Amino acid sequence: MKYELYYWPSIQGRGEFVRLALEDAGANYVDVARRKGGVAKMMRLMESARVARPPWAPPFLRAGKLIVGQTALILQYLGPRLGLAPRDEAGRMWAHQLQLTMADFATEGHNLHHPVAVALYYEQQKREARRAAPYFTGERIPKYLDHFETVLDRNPSGPRHLVGAKASYADLSMFQMMEWLGYAFPRAMKRLTPKYPLLAALRGRVGGRPRLAAYLASPRRLPFGEGDLFRRYPELDP
Repeated sequence: MKYELYYWPSIQGRGEFVRLALEDAGANYVDVARRKGGVAKMMRLMESARVARPPWAPPFLRAGKLIVGQTALILQYLGPRLGLAPRDEAGRMWAHQLQLTMADFATEGHNLHHPVAVALYYEQQKREARRAAPYFTGERIPKYLDHFETVLDRNPSGPRHLVGAKASYADLSMFQMMEWLGYAFPRAMKRLTPKYPLLAALRGRVGGRPRLAAYLASPRRLPFGEGDLFRRYPELDP
């Protein structure tokens, strides 16, 4: 199967969760919007009246005639096909649940610099963002990390993975979350990371997986930036 990934070409964003899975598995895929005319092709698919089930927004994946939208659902679809999901139903549901929790986490991280409205620039809501920042770094980040550290600790197969005895897309996505947090909130994460040794170890293991390490070192891995889900504004990292 040759997959087509549709996502904005200039940021990592939510599409990066899907890219990590495709890259780690060595899948045959095209990052459509990064090719000439790709953004226009993506928009035509979203807006065409001929598409019976139009995706709401990028990312979405095309696999043959099937179009799958929403990051967590894309990964639920890809996981078994790429060898990045448990074989048992309970394990697959657990991986999906963890991915949905990470989606909530990512949304909260994004909303920190858009606390009033997504349509407004950060500079138009900086005061509200600065007020919200101590609550996000002091309460919400630890709450999420507590949960995922506990998941690792209680995994019956051992604390090397979030689900089962083999790497899954949930591990790859958790790696991405930790990378984003380290970029956007270096001071807060310097304080917090020692409290989460299992998550820190997971981040190191995932980043060292051969195909993923090659991807991370390649131009295909876009840099972090201030147009992404998580952004580094020093005033929000008290």
